Amino acid sequence: MYTTRRNFIKQAGLASASALILPSCGLTSDVKQKFGVQLYSFRDAMAKDALATLKQIAAIGIKEIESARSSKGHYYGLSPSDMKNACEDLGMSLKSGHVALDNNFQKTMDEAVVSEQPYLICSSLPSKGQTIDNYKKVADAFNKAGEECKKLGLKFGYHNHDYEFESDKGQVLYDVLMDNTDPDLVHMELDLGWVIVANKDPLDYFKKYPGRFPLWHLKDMNMVKKESTEFGKGGLDIKKMLQNKKASGVKHIFIEQEEYASTPLESMIENMTYLANL
Repeated sequence: MYTTRRNFIKQAGLASASALILPSCGLTSDVKQKFGVQLYSFRDAMAKDALATLKQIAAIGIKEIESARSSKGHYYGLSPSDMKNACEDLGMSLKSGHVALDNNFQKTMDEAVVSEQPYLICSSLPSKGQTIDNYKKVADAFNKAGEECKKLGLKFGYHNHDYEFESDKGQVLYDVLMDNTDPDLVHMELDLGWVIVANKDPLDYFKKYPGRFPLWHLKDMNMVKKESTEFGKGGLDIKKMLQNKKASGVKHIFIEQEEYASTPLESMIENMTYLANL
């Protein structure tokens, strides 16, 4: 009985917090800015019950969704059309998805056409090797994937980690990737958290490559543990990032958190509250 009552009180508290957040999120400095979420943040819950989890995400004011590959496919066991419809029914939109650039990429593109998501984001390097030659090879593959996506009305992009900011022969490898990809074909998703873990400043990249980052992962990072944390607890100056979003060319900002103080839902409520109060 105690456990049941405790869980009830906890869920009631979350519901109350969600109700408070909903009006607050419309009062940010830029009321037109919609914050989305990378569903990897809710990976276990999505794998268990995708529809119920999407309802919880919608209840805390999230408007845009980015999916990620899972053991159940790109849409957590849902068909592309079911995923699209579920998001629309909840007042959200499926904007992007993390995928692999592999032998099944044609199927991945076909699914994205059905789901009507604009972006396909490669989530890791298709070939390993921290060398300039490999990054030029990857850039060629990305340009080709971008061409294929463009034919289908899709946009291809890449999501960074920290290792891309290592150097080879005096050149930062991420810069090699940027310099050898066509901006019209390869749309970069900058993970701000991994940039600062690599001891780089996202603002420097906004200046060096203006308008090249239509997607962000907004992720605060514990700089000691090198893992994600709730907004305001880590090393990312979130306010400064948002003040400079125009320079980056960002159109879609996805919150991603991989580690949590308590639960993914509670952490995301805390993040949304933080953004509402900026």
